[in-house]
Amino acid sequence: MNGETTITSSATTRKVELPVTGMHCASCVLRVEKALASLPGVTSAAVNFAAEKALVEYAADQVGVAGLAEAVRHAGYGVVAEKITFAVQGMHCAGCVQRIEQALQALPGVLSAAANFATEQVVVEYFPSAVAPGELKKAIVAAGDYRVLDAAQSKNDLERLRELDYQKLRRQFLFAAILSAPILLGNTLAMFAPGALLPERIMHFVLLALTLPVYAWAGARFHRGLWISLKNKTADMNTLVSVGTSAAFFYSALVTFWPSVAAATGEHPAVYYDTAAIIVTLILLGRLLEARAKGRTRDAIEKLLRLRGRTARVVRDGGEREIDVDDVRVGDVVIIRPGERIPVDGTIVAGESAIDESMLTGESLPVDKAVGEEVFSGTSNLAGAVDVQVTRAGEDTTLGKVKKLILQAEGTRIPIMRLIDRYAGWYTPTILMLAGTVLLFTQDMSRAVTMLVVACPCALILAVPTAMVAALSCAARLGIYVKDVSNIELARNLTAVVFDKTGTLTTGELTVTGYESFPPGREQDVIELACALEAHSEHPLARAIVRAAKRDRLVLPVTTGFTAIPGQGGSAALDDQTIYVGSPRLFASLNGCQQDGQTVEAIEAQGKTAILVGTAERLLGLIALEDQLRPESRRAVADLRAAGIRHVALLTGDNRVTAEAIATQVGADTVRAELLPEQKLAAVHALRMEFGSLAMVGDGVNDAPALAAASVGIAMGATGSDVALETADVALMADDLSKLPQIMRLGRQAIRVIRQNIAIALAIKAVAIAAVFPGWLTLWLAVLGDMGASVLVTLNGMRLLRWNGAARHTHGIDRREHS
Repeated sequence: MNGETTITSSATTRKVELPVTGMHCASCVLRVEKALASLPGVTSAAVNFAAEKALVEYAADQVGVAGLAEAVRHAGYGVVAEKITFAVQGMHCAGCVQRIEQALQALPGVLSAAANFATEQVVVEYFPSAVAPGELKKAIVAAGDYRVLDAAQSKNDLERLRELDYQKLRRQFLFAAILSAPILLGNTLAMFAPGALLPERIMHFVLLALTLPVYAWAGARFHRGLWISLKNKTADMNTLVSVGTSAAFFYSALVTFWPSVAAATGEHPAVYYDTAAIIVTLILLGRLLEARAKGRTRDAIEKLLRLRGRTARVVRDGGEREIDVDDVRVGDVVIIRPGERIPVDGTIVAGESAIDESMLTGESLPVDKAVGEEVFSGTSNLAGAVDVQVTRAGEDTTLGKVKKLILQAEGTRIPIMRLIDRYAGWYTPTILMLAGTVLLFTQDMSRAVTMLVVACPCALILAVPTAMVAALSCAARLGIYVKDVSNIELARNLTAVVFDKTGTLTTGELTVTGYESFPPGREQDVIELACALEAHSEHPLARAIVRAAKRDRLVLPVTTGFTAIPGQGGSAALDDQTIYVGSPRLFASLNGCQQDGQTVEAIEAQGKTAILVGTAERLLGLIALEDQLRPESRRAVADLRAAGIRHVALLTGDNRVTAEAIATQVGADTVRAELLPEQKLAAVHALRMEFGSLAMVGDGVNDAPALAAASVGIAMGATGSDVALETADVALMADDLSKLPQIMRLGRQAIRVIRQNIAIALAIKAVAIAAVFPGWLTLWLAVLGDMGASVLVTLNGMRLLRWNGAARHTHGIDRREHS
């Protein structure tokens, strides 16, 4: 750093010394001082030009260090700060993100703090001499039940700790689930058939013994969360879970040890250990699903980086050396052989080849590259060997940028689920206050206990997870894999859908759609000649022609001396004559060979690729190839419009002519072609600004940032790349686009059921709570009311298991539900 930053404080003001860069004269000093002094709360600002420091005295309740730094930067100068990244385990909701960020931003010397729930990382920009990394860690730990590790720590150590946490969560869930079954059975017998299996008192002690480890061990994380919430004077999901299970468990324990207390009220003593156990089990299941989703995000990044390979062959000290890809430097010359992936971004300095850039652009056809043209990391070299001079390596490569884009997009996506969290801030404190009021004015402990029992938020807590678990199971039965329950909610409000082209709307495999001869009448000769030559090539176009010949069982002539013409096609000898197969550009270069330009243009206008066959003197024929539309693509777009989608867009790295042809066939509203991954991401952001909630459907690595940035990212499950599948929120396991409207309908049905559950729970609670004040509600009825509400919301949620995915009827019901 170019100076130290110090902060001192008094009862009313603070002082901070900021390192300022970019000052060149006395006028710069005045400009910085003026910018700082203009801020509200700044009482003095003195800039030392020689030391490059600004001493600022300010009121911390009116302006913060971040505001001071922004003022300096806005004036045109720099403020030197450092960034540090922590791996934080234990974040389980949007409330955790907010709590961590607020705790860090409250520290003097912290410019910004951004917590990423998906990747379990927190990035802090700070002044090291004003606040130490150790203080940042302490602030995170104090904000909740979190474990903080340096991101620079061994990646293996981080993964090991994450795996240990996941396995512990899994063990707790399985333990709770196994014990919940006999607890539920025993509790039912104790309530409705006391003494049927064991004497009632003994049965209560057996249930206590079974429930205690579920409540104390499996549910320990919720009780810790309650304690932390109390310290921070907040309330969240942990508050509701802990209060609900504690009320259920401790009241049941009271009945178990002192049944006379409940009997004194004139009611038959009842227990509801099953409520405590089932709540812990279901909430742990939700946490387990969240942990799996976050693990997949990290896996997506690792698979993405593996595309560049582990080693690179570089020219150093006059010879070839194979080194780790992370050790490649800008300026090195890397040798790329046919069939290898390109590990860096660079410029070809020797050789020619066809490069498969589909993982970046989505374009199905390889791109011909020669000396002076740029190549990108992660793409594949199909044909000749090339020497590439490195222009960008490591995190600065195109592949590294795609990784950053995915992380940024994941971090900016805010789930709108967590409906219960909206009630947590007021529900629990209100109920505790009401119970205290009842006790204060009635001096009746049993009535106060009745208030806590009937107000136990068990049904409210069960309202969401039961419906969402059922919805996830229903989606899986329909061939739709949903990674996180919040995505079901997000899908219901979609107003726009964005499609990738290659491998999504199309099959992703080139197919011969027709051929003709010049003059007409010898069409079969054209395909036979082309296949005889292309059988020697591994180019995707050549493989498509060979497949067509095999399909038609053609007899091929024998050719000799095949020669590949990089980027254009190839030639071979047949009966003392040289036959050429390749692009229109190849035949344009052959003197005396006249092309049928109108036919070629007509084929290309349809989004197809033209391959010509002929000699150096004349054209013999033409073959048309196409990446064909999926059979269900048109109907899927029509069904989406019927389900309420207002805008359908096509984003692709392919050429504009082909993209517009496909867009016309499926009925898309807009099309944007020849896009790189960052351009696709920008287009998705722009469309979200215009249309609101948006789904992105894709299959390739180039789609991953856009999939992450969309409200709901949907990947093709069978043909999609590993990175796309891991980044997306939803996977269509059979690559069936007709499932897209079902995702929306399932989301609407699930939210409808959740709203019903919340309404049922709150209505029953409201009536029961009102009945406590005049003493109309007995403890027995309170228990029945609480359990009845829990049973009702559970059964109502389970209705989703039978949902078949069909629209309710064909006259716009989806549009009305959507609105």
